[in-house]
Amino acid sequence: MQRLVEIAALAERVRRAPPRCGATRLVCIDGPSGSGKTTLAARLAAELGDPPVLHMDDVYPGWDGLAASVPLLHDQVVAPLAEGRPARYRRYDWHRGEFGAVHDVGRPDVLVVEGAGSGARVIAARAVLLIWIEAPRDERFRRGIARDGETYRPHWERWAHQEAAHFAAEATACRADVRVDGAPTAPHDPARELVLLADRPGPGA
Repeated sequence: MQRLVEIAALAERVRRAPPRCGATRLVCIDGPSGSGKTTLAARLAAELGDPPVLHMDDVYPGWDGLAASVPLLHDQVVAPLAEGRPARYRRYDWHRGEFGAVHDVGRPDVLVVEGAGSGARVIAARAVLLIWIEAPRDERFRRGIARDGETYRPHWERWAHQEAAHFAAEATACRADVRVDGAPTAPHDPARELVLLADRPGPGA
């Protein structure tokens, strides 16, 4: 049965958790494209005092780069933080089709990473909270095409195949601490509440 949870409660859950990525509390928000990851990341970050938010869109090396993004995220961000070193990564320039400027992450107390692939096992092993958000395919595609335009439909189809293979191999949804309905019909205040599909209590809960 679905239930509601306040975003502030998830933020408190993050604060209570001992860091597992060096001194950083890593939060991963994963799920298929168009499910609402970016919006959720922004709302959670606001409750956490606006820590850095890393978007996987800045890490993917193009439309065929989902699989390649996981080792890139691990090697450039997660591994350095776990070793107590500042993290930095090169942002992908989608217009030029190549990696561009280096972005410094530092060693933040909290780091929110959102995007498909962010909950891969090698990343989530260092996370204090793994959130999965999902929505029906038709709704997700409607959102994506409304945002990007009809000419991007072939890219969305291509990406969807990569996501299906990745999520099946990683079993991300099954491992998530929290599963969120990205297209809820239950009455709630979207500014401060989420509709949960499933939840595993965290430390002290």
